[in-house]
Amino acid sequence: MKQLFLGIDLGSTTLKAVLCDSKGKVLHTLYTRTQAMESGNKISCSGRCAECGKCNLGSVKKTISTFLADAGAIFADIDCTVVTGSQVVDDTKRFIDYDFKISEVSAHVAGARHYYPDCKAILDVGGQDSKAMVYNEKMLMWTSKMSGICAAGTGAFLDSVAVKLNISVDEMADKVNYDSELEFSSVCAVLSATSINKFKNKMPIGEIIGGACRAQARTVMSGVGELLLNYKGDIIFQGGVAYNRAVAYYLKEITGNNIIIPEFHSVMGALGAAILAKKFHGMKPHIILRDDIFPTERPKAIGMRTKLTRKEFFSKRDVPLVWRNLFFPTEILNAFDVRMLTLETYAALYARNQKRIKSYFDKAAYKGFSSETCSFLRVLEGVDLPKPDFAVSTSEPCQQGERVFYDLAKGYGLEDNMFSLQTPINNNKNAVENIAAGLEESVSRMEKSLNIKLDPARLKEACELSNQAREMTVKCAELRYNSPPLIRGTDAVYFASVFSQSWGKQELVDVQTQLYNDLLIQKEKVEKKLTIEDTHRIIWLHLPPFYNSKLLEYIEIQCNAPIVFEEVNFADWTKLDPSDPYRSLAKKLLTVGFLDPVLRVKHIVETAKKAKLSGCILYNHAFGRCSLADSCFIKLLREELGKSHIPLLVLDGDCMDSTIDPCSTYTKVSAYIESLNQHKYGNIFGEMGNAKN
Repeated sequence: MKQLFLGIDLGSTTLKAVLCDSKGKVLHTLYTRTQAMESGNKISCSGRCAECGKCNLGSVKKTISTFLADAGAIFADIDCTVVTGSQVVDDTKRFIDYDFKISEVSAHVAGARHYYPDCKAILDVGGQDSKAMVYNEKMLMWTSKMSGICAAGTGAFLDSVAVKLNISVDEMADKVNYDSELEFSSVCAVLSATSINKFKNKMPIGEIIGGACRAQARTVMSGVGELLLNYKGDIIFQGGVAYNRAVAYYLKEITGNNIIIPEFHSVMGALGAAILAKKFHGMKPHIILRDDIFPTERPKAIGMRTKLTRKEFFSKRDVPLVWRNLFFPTEILNAFDVRMLTLETYAALYARNQKRIKSYFDKAAYKGFSSETCSFLRVLEGVDLPKPDFAVSTSEPCQQGERVFYDLAKGYGLEDNMFSLQTPINNNKNAVENIAAGLEESVSRMEKSLNIKLDPARLKEACELSNQAREMTVKCAELRYNSPPLIRGTDAVYFASVFSQSWGKQELVDVQTQLYNDLLIQKEKVEKKLTIEDTHRIIWLHLPPFYNSKLLEYIEIQCNAPIVFEEVNFADWTKLDPSDPYRSLAKKLLTVGFLDPVLRVKHIVETAKKAKLSGCILYNHAFGRCSLADSCFIKLLREELGKSHIPLLVLDGDCMDSTIDPCSTYTKVSAYIESLNQHKYGNIFGEMGNAKN
């Protein structure tokens, strides 16, 4: 009996399906617009989707059943089904009994390579996002980039243009005037109506379509074109927007490359899924899924760290309270023996309560702080903070933060009791002297304001304790560098030792010592079943999404890609000299790496080599508006990691505000890990063996 393989692509605006035989021949295709569920009462599931089809997923099953019937088949005839697409959700499995789910990126690569096996560049523009895929000759793997949350570079933009011009999208390429010199913005698919309305009663429709299609092509390239920069060769243009020949024309004009539109361009994701279904069918019995990488018991140090955090933030000791930002040295404040409130960390503590955090954003908006303001700072503007006796901050790396801190201090009547430490980014003798002088001045100001004299012996002791904690933190890092995964990155990233308030206290020494002992115990256990080479090795950069750890769990548990180190646990700065505390703390500030992007990249690349990393993931808080993950830093990091053949994945999002997370995040992660799998194991599905573990 002939083998049949089904690929289904559930996109944001269209449903695609392809049925292939064992030789990869396309037997039948489907491309149809998806419809929202009809209004009315909530639908109760009848369990007979092929007859009912009223709910969205039921409609999908009914449509696929009809599609198969038209091809002379039923679901039971299918040997393997693979699904892809942004609308595949947990419940999809109840309606479509698929064998495997893959990312749209891998699906489009497989689809393109089925007909163009030597292709090196692919551009997919669908209804919800744009994707560029390029084969990196140096890394010997496919790399990809996806557009963010804006719909301007997607099919949604042309849909909105067509509505305003009262024509169908299919007509646009036939009516376009390629000589049009009309220019208008496609910055926002929603606001594009303003541009269209401005011209539609003054200019011929062909001129408007020409300007719109060129704007579409330009916006696609601004979103994902970085990956195609300096590439010379054919680009396979896929997705629903490839129906519009005018967009392809302007893409060729902008890139200078030949644009090829495949015969099955609109269903290439489903085609790739069908081709991969055929491959998965033969490999399934041999795929190894490791579910025992990490310990079942959490390290004792996690409980100690949690108790310490509660003590730090909820202590009721009758001593002065000082606000600080993340980078002002805690050794000084702990030597003063004051209560301390690190404002960004305080905001992060609230992030897990999304219901409460919404009210803080509302209050901040009412005060005039829009979503352009960092979400950490919006929380602080919206929450009632404990009134401090003094406030200290640093000007780098976040000048916006420094200004908001001043605004908060002013609101509490403390503008005269705030000190801002000016911190240059470059590590040189003048910078050290300037920061040291600033630290001494901050101490003098606090002594006068708090009426407390700083004991030099206490500051010396704080520096000594800081050195002890640093030594243990470095030992923990080095142990992890040279071992199989010893602790879940999902847990370790929340240690965020570099940002701890306890530098200069015995408690941090105790926590890091316990963590080191926990890791030693786990090392003895894990090395009986794993080696460093057995798994992927990922470093996580910047911050986690504080409101949700599911993303990190997805990377480590679902994708079998352990996070073996986190940038926020880096502590390899210059050892403090207790006899010269201010200069020592100045050097520490300058060598942490967060202030100087060049030094930061150097730290990351050196860690990548020491830890034998295979991948690097940057959580790009605030979509690059945060100075810790701006475009210049990302560009430099990508270039330097590329020299070591380590691919960088940038996840745009917001650490605090879940409402503006792109829906493509999990697709990006899946595509990235699938690419790492292909490079390491020779297939996108994972490690192979003689039988399942």
